[in-house]
Amino acid sequence: MQQKPGTDGSVHKGKNRGQTDLSTRVGGKVLVDVHCWGQIRLSPVFAFPRFLFLVVFALASLAWGADTRPKVRAITAFINIDPKTYSTEIENTVQFLNSVREAYRGAGFEVEGIRIATQPFTRYIGGMKREEALAFFHKLDELSTKLKYAPNIGAAMVEDGDDASLLDLLATVLATSRLNASLIVAGEDGVHWRAIREAARLIKNTAERSPHGGGNFNFAVTAMVKPYGPFYPGAYHLGTCHTFAVGLEGANVVADVFAQYHEPRAAEKQLAEALSRHMRDAEAVATKVAKISGWTYAGIDPTPAPLGDVSIGRAIESFTGGPFGVSGTMTAAGIITRAVQSVPVKRVGYSGLMVPVLEDNVLAKRWAEGTFNMDSLLAYSAVCAGGLDTVPLPGDITETQIGRILGDVASLAYKWQKPLAARLLPVPGKKAGDRTEFADPRMANTVIR
Repeated sequence: MQQKPGTDGSVHKGKNRGQTDLSTRVGGKVLVDVHCWGQIRLSPVFAFPRFLFLVVFALASLAWGADTRPKVRAITAFINIDPKTYSTEIENTVQFLNSVREAYRGAGFEVEGIRIATQPFTRYIGGMKREEALAFFHKLDELSTKLKYAPNIGAAMVEDGDDASLLDLLATVLATSRLNASLIVAGEDGVHWRAIREAARLIKNTAERSPHGGGNFNFAVTAMVKPYGPFYPGAYHLGTCHTFAVGLEGANVVADVFAQYHEPRAAEKQLAEALSRHMRDAEAVATKVAKISGWTYAGIDPTPAPLGDVSIGRAIESFTGGPFGVSGTMTAAGIITRAVQSVPVKRVGYSGLMVPVLEDNVLAKRWAEGTFNMDSLLAYSAVCAGGLDTVPLPGDITETQIGRILGDVASLAYKWQKPLAARLLPVPGKKAGDRTEFADPRMANTVIR
């Protein structure tokens, strides 16, 4: 009989010295049974003067250890909801995700959070009046806070000819809630130029309606991104429910390797081996959960996602010996991407390199210093999946200018058949040279360029 996920998530320890027998029990039955060996993980916070790059990175390597396990950034479920029964559907999904989280914790992984992405919202609010739709999204937002999951309402436009009449509603939703969403501007059929114009208008409207323009943090314009990627805001699916994917926060793994290896071939080999080791461990948990629960495992995005002081910028600087953006940065981006794409697991999402300007403290600092810019990021995107992620822009930027930026991202993605995304954040009232004032703890503040 197929076991249904529950909520108690009890963990049981074995008796062998140094070994833990971690069983996640649901309703009295074992949902996931994982054996792991204890590890010591250290994550101190360091100061990083620019003139001491190599010395500090060597010390950081010793502190982090040679086998730092990445954090699970996201366990993302993909479901279909009905406005009449969505609460029960989501509660059941959260129970499942909590059991998966306990399975990962039992296997020695720290887990940051759980996420739920629905089918495109246009498919379930059709026929609602604006006030009814806003009330529904408000309730959905409240439910996500209560159940402690990150919500995503899917792709607003998938095809270039899709109805764009609900984008004004979406701008209000993004400006007033925690809901995430995306809009697709390139696919196998080419660049979606109409969708680009609509996305530019949406970004501008969202910025003007949200404090400091922060609503756009939860909105991504994606190009050549396939369904079932676990990372937000670009996660989406088109109707197949009860599927889940996993995304890891592995910038620390890159930092460990790059602190010790500066010759490209050796660095790539060591990074591929380190990532493969961790990804195999992570996938073992996911496949066992899928087998027992009946949920479909879509795959893992092995992109070494950064966050705050877990910095991909710092990792790359340890390889180049200089600030992010110096010669050698593209080489490092290529090494990371090739290593990521070599891991022997089922891959989904970007599977490359993320360079989120405001989600990485070192990148935010270097952006303020002017060591790299949007042109740099687009150039690096030729060898990775960086795109233009959390890039602050002057508040007076026009829709036409935003559209041109998005067009560049879409053109590059389609030309090289690779997933790219843009999260652009115009800041009302700010101009080039001003400092941002975002209150969101997920974002570092920097200087607008």
